[in-house]
Amino acid sequence: MTWYLIKLAALLPLLAGMIWGSLWLTRRLNSRLANPQRERAAKLVESTMLAPGMRLAVVEFRGREILVGASRHGLVRLAEARVPESETGDG
Repeated sequence: MTWYLIKLAALLPLLAGMIWGSLWLTRRLNSRLANPQRERAAKLVESTMLAPGMRLAVVEFRGREILVGASRHGLVRLAEARVPESETGDG
């Protein structure tokens, strides 16, 4: 019984260290592969939850802000407006 407890005391921290190391390595590799420098075509500006399963979102796409209603059944474009030049940050 004593031999079992000694092995358990030695292997349990080793197993915990291996689990922690694999999680750390996975997170590090995911951040490298995500390529955060890539510019996206569509950008989520703001999102508001209206009710469970219903959301109102503003998406910026090609110099326009599009108001979108999202539910469990799909997306609906509600309105569209151009983004003023002062807010785009391009110039």
